[in-house]
Amino acid sequence: MKLLDKYILKKFLTTFFFVVLILVAIICVIDFTEKNDDFIKHKLPVSEILEYYVNLIPYYANMLSPITVFIATVFVTAKLASHTEIVAILSSGVSFRRLLVPYTMGAALIAAMTFALIGWVIPNANKKTVAFQVKYVKSPFTYDGRNIHMKIAPDTYAYMENYNNNSNIGYNFALERITGTNLTEKLTTNYISWNVEKEKWHMDSYTLRTFDGEKETIFKGGQLDTTLNMRPKDFESTYKLEQTMTLPELNAFINQKKERGADDIELYLVEKYERFTYPFAIIILTVIGVIVSARKARGGVGVQIALGFVLAFIFIIFVIASRSLAQVGNMDPMIAAWIPTVIFTGIGFILYRYIPR
Repeated sequence: MKLLDKYILKKFLTTFFFVVLILVAIICVIDFTEKNDDFIKHKLPVSEILEYYVNLIPYYANMLSPITVFIATVFVTAKLASHTEIVAILSSGVSFRRLLVPYTMGAALIAAMTFALIGWVIPNANKKTVAFQVKYVKSPFTYDGRNIHMKIAPDTYAYMENYNNNSNIGYNFALERITGTNLTEKLTTNYISWNVEKEKWHMDSYTLRTFDGEKETIFKGGQLDTTLNMRPKDFESTYKLEQTMTLPELNAFINQKKERGADDIELYLVEKYERFTYPFAIIILTVIGVIVSARKARGGVGVQIALGFVLAFIFIIFVIASRSLAQVGNMDPMIAAWIPTVIFTGIGFILYRYIPR
């Protein structure tokens, strides 16, 4: 690594972490102001509030990473350009591509750190912050699903008319086994309840119908404890659930949803693919930031920093719009996750080709 690389890399990384610190601090102050009434209402101790914000900081830092890395790049490069340092570097025989090396090194380092954080660290922290919000900030959750159908095995389907998540009781429960296109068994009961100690579902009485061609056998049974591929957590609040799962947990959850034939997996697929696109977006936005701010501007550094803010927020708008399209089923989740990055990659190539330096 050359002396020039160390010089630029140090400025870039220190500015990035400083911008992250400032923006996260501002957001945490705003968040505290909004939730202060809830903290007072529940008489929360300072230690619990501090723990909440310690776990919340990584989430905000990651969420703002595309903006902060872009702003840091524009600020550092614009300052170098305003001091005529960029001109001196290029005049000494260093090509513009070579100038990009320390920036891409720094961006790659941030991207690798971001991927590790969003894949494993931040979801574990989000488990605590989301639980805190559900307990103290959000209204008590009530499951309001009706006529619930769930595939719990390759040939077994469960049905409930409704479910009470406070008492963990499902009403008018039916369990059907279908072989090919034929119904072979059907178990029905007025209600099914969760036994916490045994971690099994309990029925006080049930009726089992067995079908063999046109022959039907009916058996009426008493109490029964059984294990099903269905648990009370399947009916709990899904508030920010996708943000509380590590990559392995998210993959397992998506696979379980697919096996059950669920039609609400778009949100989780978008979350999964966005975790892979974020590191690439950071590198691309860094390169664009250098391109748009490497030239000394008459309006000063402020104009270039303002341009950086505008482009960063345009990127965020693209992310939000594509995510919304995927969640309503109008776009493939993988395409939706990659569209902002692909578009800005194209913008980067155009800027690199046509912006004078």
